[in-house]
Amino acid sequence: MALPIRKPSPIITLTSDFGWRDGFVAAMKGVILGINPSVTLIDISHDIPPQDIAHGAFVLGTTCGYFPRGAIHLAVVDPGVGTARRPILLVTPDNSYIAPDNGLLTYVLLAHQARLNTGIAETREEVAVLRPTQARLPENCSAYVLDRDEYWLKPVSSTFHGRDIFAPVAAHLSNGVPPDVLGTPVEEIVCLDVPMPSKEGSVITGRVIHVDHFGNLVSNIRPGDVIGGSVEVEIKGRRIQGLSLSYASADGLLAIVGSHGYLEISVRNGNSSKFLGATVGTSLQVRLLD
Repeated sequence: MALPIRKPSPIITLTSDFGWRDGFVAAMKGVILGINPSVTLIDISHDIPPQDIAHGAFVLGTTCGYFPRGAIHLAVVDPGVGTARRPILLVTPDNSYIAPDNGLLTYVLLAHQARLNTGIAETREEVAVLRPTQARLPENCSAYVLDRDEYWLKPVSSTFHGRDIFAPVAAHLSNGVPPDVLGTPVEEIVCLDVPMPSKEGSVITGRVIHVDHFGNLVSNIRPGDVIGGSVEVEIKGRRIQGLSLSYASADGLLAIVGSHGYLEISVRNGNSSKFLGATVGTSLQVRLLD
């Protein structure tokens, strides 16, 4: 007799700036397991720098795609907790995302837009990097303001919506409660303005959009933006010849395409952000030599 096929338990991932010193993460997990004991909980990161929405957005957006279809991603980097900012559920063709409506879902949203956050702008515009703005949802996505308080933990603390709103909603969603029962549909959510690189002649200008744990400077330039054989990369007055294939293949500064698919500036066995005095928003140029 064939054995019955066991239905996999739902997956909920957690991303936050809560750290591990206090019990915030454990409290959220306790609430989730109290509603759905069969769920699988996976931590993406709880070491997001405090209140750094852009950092959390990049970590979530470059990690969530490796999880099975149907995963629920819960993210809390929420400096506006207790204010009028909205709690949001974003549903994509692959997964669901629960977070404050503050730009934390930026890279998730961009991945489902037509341009996929790639391409070269025709003109170079000086704009505020990662400025929050309203963005319309792609046709294949839907979003809901989480305003049905019967699915919240009571009483609701004005300082811990991760425990009292986001965690219980994620658990109810994993139990099969439909998104439109958990909240009211909306057509726009907050998205950070991730700039496109620009090109003038043979020079592509980009910006640093993320600094990782190692101090690597991750830019908004992708391999597809750089068409040509030899290149020279310049940042903060320092010039780097060519692209490296590994972090150990050059002495000092190097330019490399990271595992996330973006061009980054690194320093062998060091911290390029501290070495150069560069951070998010710093400009860099790629010169096409042939």
